[in-house]
Amino acid sequence: MKFRHYLESITGVGIYPMVSLFIFFVFFTLLAVWAFKAKKSYINTVKNIPLGNENDHN
Repeated sequence: MKFRHYLESITGVGIYPMVSLFIFFVFFTLLAVWAFKAKKSYINTVKNIPLGNENDHN
């Protein structure tokens, strides 16, 4: 049996792709709004986190 057969046996399976697209779109939109509203000083601080301080040695 094919995987498609299992999906066709689920009632209302056609709504799942639309729901997942809607969730992705809402998440992406909220993330974009947050990125544009975030303070530039915070963005620069977070951007440099992986580099750390030059005086930090393990």
